[in-house]
Amino acid sequence: MPEEEVGKVSNYFSRIGVAAIEITNGFLKRGDTIRIKGMKTDFTQNVESMEIDRKAVEKAEKGASVGVKVKEKVRPGDTVFKIS
Repeated sequence: MPEEEVGKVSNYFSRIGVAAIEITNGFLKRGDTIRIKGMKTDFTQNVESMEIDRKAVEKAEKGASVGVKVKEKVRPGDTVFKIS
């Protein structure tokens, strides 16, 4: 399954399990399958909830900073891939 790099994790909020992701390439939308990979991180999940400035959004494009609920701990600098 091909992977396309769409962004990087800029922050992680452990109390609520949310990753702040900077979209650097293409776009990300609810329902997409993503893989987050880093030195200690490597997992795949569906994007079930996504917010920009505490407002739910369906899609985030290049240049946006988006909050995504994640199932595992992530670290700043981890790379986010979209699986097609």
